[in-house]
Amino acid sequence: MTHLHTLTPSQIVMYTTDYCSDCLRVKKFFDVNRIPYLPIGLEDNEEATEFVQWVNHGSRSVPTIVFPDGTILVEPSWEELRTKFADR
Repeated sequence: MTHLHTLTPSQIVMYTTDYCSDCLRVKKFFDVNRIPYLPIGLEDNEEATEFVQWVNHGSRSVPTIVFPDGTILVEPSWEELRTKFADR
C-alpha cells in the first residue's frame, strides 16, 4: 500500500466513487466548510479498493474518510460531520 492508504494519513483522505450520492454530499460539506481533503476514487484503483475493504471488514463502503488523528468515518451523516469538525 502506498503512503496514502494508511490509517494515519498526513491529511484527510476520502475514498469515493463517481456514482455515490453520499460521496457527493460529503464533498459538498467539505467544500462549503473549506475543509481540505484528498479524494481517492476507487474506479480502476485496486489498491484503494482493497484498502477500503480492509478498513470496512470486506465491504466496499464509500465514502470512507480517514483522518490524520486515526479516526475513520464511513458514510457519515451531516450531523456526524458537524460533530467531527465542531471544534474547528
